[in-house]
Amino acid sequence: MNPSHVLTLPGWQSSGPDHWQSRWERLHGYQRVEQHEWLHPLRGDWTARLEEVVLDASGPVVLVAHSLGCILTAWWAAHSKHTHNVQGALLVAPGDVERDDLRAQLPGWAPIARQSLPFPAVLVGSHNDPYCSLGRAQALASAWGARFVDGGERGHINAESGLGDWPEGHALLATLMKD
Repeated sequence: MNPSHVLTLPGWQSSGPDHWQSRWERLHGYQRVEQHEWLHPLRGDWTARLEEVVLDASGPVVLVAHSLGCILTAWWAAHSKHTHNVQGALLVAPGDVERDDLRAQLPGWAPIARQSLPFPAVLVGSHNDPYCSLGRAQALASAWGARFVDGGERGHINAESGLGDWPEGHALLATLMKD
């Protein structure tokens, strides 16, 4: 698969230079879906931007979503007529935007779309994610028809988790990239 067809979807406030998504972009040439507003994200704007990038791709894409990017993926898939352009999705540490604290920080992102995704997906959850309980991550994987992978005690599976290049995650992505 062409590395430019692997699209990273960071969460709220984007992914910093030490985040595994940023590392994968540097190492493998994957492309970040840049949003116009990372600090005050609007679901409609983010959805329109993802639609634009998927339509502009010269072939099928694989989505690599973290946190709010997972919620975006499900919402986009529920509303787009172009989901056939997605080969698969790696969904890592979804943020539970239906929790009161996150709903207040990210207004307009609830409810979470809960339909089965029309493409293969793998969801990685953590036992001690401060933004989504393990049970909630498992329930979202089930609703989305995604294979659940127990990521152990990895916090929010981000730069603070000390994952470096996170080879285990990249191995999961490789299963979705097979042509």
